[in-house]
Amino acid sequence: MAESTTPAMKPTLGLTGLTMNAMALIAPGAFLWLTFLPQATEGVTAPAMWLGIFLALLLCLATAVSYAELAKLYPGPGSSYFFAEQSFLNHDKAWRYARLSKFVVGWASHLYYWIYPGVMVAVTGIFVGYVVGTLRPNFMNATNPGPAFMMLVAIVFSFAVSYIAYRGVVGSTAVNIAINIIQISALLVFSFMALSYRMNHPPGSVAWQFDSTSGDAYNYEFATQKVTADGKTTDAIVRDSTGVPQPKLDAEGKPVPFRIDYPAQDSSGNFLSHGNASSVVKAHNWGWVFVQATVAILILVGFESCTSLGGEARDPKKHIPIAVITSLLVQGAFCYLIEYFCANYFLNSGYTMQNAVSSAAPIGDMMVTVGDALFGPGRGRIFMLCEAATVFLALIGTTLSCINTGARVTYAMGKDEEVPEHFGLLHGEKLTPHRAIWTLALISAVAGCLALVMVFGDAAAPTDAAIQALPHGFWSSFGYFSHDKMVALPNSLLTITLASNFGTFLLYGFSCIICMVAYHKHSSFSFVRHLAVPLFGALANIACMAFYVIGPFMGYGTKMEPLLALGVALVWAVFGGIYFIRSSRKTNRPALVESKAAAV
Repeated sequence: MAESTTPAMKPTLGLTGLTMNAMALIAPGAFLWLTFLPQATEGVTAPAMWLGIFLALLLCLATAVSYAELAKLYPGPGSSYFFAEQSFLNHDKAWRYARLSKFVVGWASHLYYWIYPGVMVAVTGIFVGYVVGTLRPNFMNATNPGPAFMMLVAIVFSFAVSYIAYRGVVGSTAVNIAINIIQISALLVFSFMALSYRMNHPPGSVAWQFDSTSGDAYNYEFATQKVTADGKTTDAIVRDSTGVPQPKLDAEGKPVPFRIDYPAQDSSGNFLSHGNASSVVKAHNWGWVFVQATVAILILVGFESCTSLGGEARDPKKHIPIAVITSLLVQGAFCYLIEYFCANYFLNSGYTMQNAVSSAAPIGDMMVTVGDALFGPGRGRIFMLCEAATVFLALIGTTLSCINTGARVTYAMGKDEEVPEHFGLLHGEKLTPHRAIWTLALISAVAGCLALVMVFGDAAAPTDAAIQALPHGFWSSFGYFSHDKMVALPNSLLTITLASNFGTFLLYGFSCIICMVAYHKHSSFSFVRHLAVPLFGALANIACMAFYVIGPFMGYGTKMEPLLALGVALVWAVFGGIYFIRSSRKTNRPALVESKAAAV
């Protein structure tokens, strides 16, 4: 394999290519399906899901403006890492902090860029487990897939997508353009079907209820019988030999139709559904909104990814700022707000938020239900599988875009010898940062497996009856314990997600501050674009980070996962400080710049 530091990246990307690469990382087709579950498991905060996304969107828009303005001044590879150095070098007083600032920003960005792909390969494992369980219920349970099987999928997926990234950004862009068109179309179709279902099923009308065991929806009440286990008597659904729930019969021996309702809470106070459309967009509790925003940031990040492609853009100063804002407005302000409204508005007594909490794929369950209602019994599963195919394509696109972005930030740091210099090498033929790509592939696989160790821990813990009903085998049931043990353990997927999100808040907060530094006393300074908006972005990011610590102790959300995520960030920060000091001594470079070098 040819290695050289002399090959340079070729400027091949125009406005469309840059925008599509950023849109692929935001990927509403993938994240509506995948992130609904961790958002649903955030305790009592689920009613504020939509407004939490809206708050995260405002935060991201402020940050996107900062990125766009920085890209106008400093077009080049490395994104925030590159911006941090240039903004301080160009400052008349703060230039001494150029190296320190770029390392802090670059190191913080890796908490996001190195963990985020791990989240993606983990949710791909869950997704594939759900689909396999739907097609082969005797091998895998769709609602609770086997951790070992999901881990295997995560490992294979990580290296397969990294191979596409290794092949080059031009091929990656072509893949992302096709994926964006397909996923947006498919998920908007589902959204309008879910909205139509709600509007055409007023309370008391005959509708459909979802059964997680059989993975299908039925328009009749389920027959139940008393079952005693461990001294406890409960009502269990009567099923035939294939697991299909049997109908409850009336006095004439006919199935009792299922009549829909929209209850707000169950007897324990758990949120079930929204009584009307205004409830979907209400805050309910502003603490809940902030908790939901700390999770929702995952679905909106990525708009900044095209700023790392400055070395491959034909006209970076003109096209990158437009691509940053456009990608976020199309995917976030349009697709996500529509999709999440429709999915939350759909919730009903036949499929409540509590059903979503205990499912590997709540959106898949909803697709089965609306599909059965529109196309006829049994056909909802076919509709879901067709939609699932587009989600899988979206997963390829978002993981690919993230690996491309993360690898180029690592490459930029490698060129500056702020990380081991072999990361700063380009492949002699592909002209891609192949060392960074394959390292990121390995890290993603490991992080993905860690996220899947206890993906149904804490609030998502299945009941003992559900655990006992799993198909027995290493791939399908290994890693499941009793309900009491699992509910006492942190949810590993949520923990890894929050760790990635913490890195995001750090990076975005730093980027907003960098924008203010870059335009301080600059000839083109604008109070709104270069002070007011970045200041709001910085404060919003700090507020969301603070909620990691404050929220759990105020009774908002769960405690274990955000505190563990904070611990990961602290360990990463300490390790970074040690590495920076040792590297500086080894290379005999001072932490503070001693003479002002010429800025780009």
